[in-house]
Amino acid sequence: MWRRVTSVTGFRDEFAPWFRVGIPRGVESLTTATAPLGRPLGRVWVLLLGFIPVDYDDITLVSLDPGLGFHECSPMLTQREWVHKRRLEPTDSATVLTDDISFVPRRGVPGSLYRAVTVRIFRHRHRRLQRWFGGELLGAAYTQTIGEQPG
Repeated sequence: MWRRVTSVTGFRDEFAPWFRVGIPRGVESLTTATAPLGRPLGRVWVLLLGFIPVDYDDITLVSLDPGLGFHECSPMLTQREWVHKRRLEPTDSATVLTDDISFVPRRGVPGSLYRAVTVRIFRHRHRRLQRWFGGELLGAAYTQTIGEQPG
């Protein structure tokens, strides 16, 4: 599962068909060699339907624990701070994938609207992963952890 969720192919598949997210040149997957910690990896555009720019992300990894998760803390066009922590927890029969999201909207960006959109995007991403790997969707893993930070 780790190889899939950190590869460019897997990452793009999670967003398809609604969004296409660019990846900096030369990056095929997230590793400490391709994504130095604490420094921006590069600006990537988020394209609605593959061609309408709606946001960008200056991807910056805080930590990367191969096989177990990552922590991203990045500025975006719409967010002063976007925090995404993805954890993979192996069990006897499966792997539980959890995304914790928090953000600080820029002035003029309604946090409640952004939260609603983010919840839907991550539900979609988890459904795509579930189709790829099988298993069950655990709703609480991606809904209760998305929230706006006081800013």
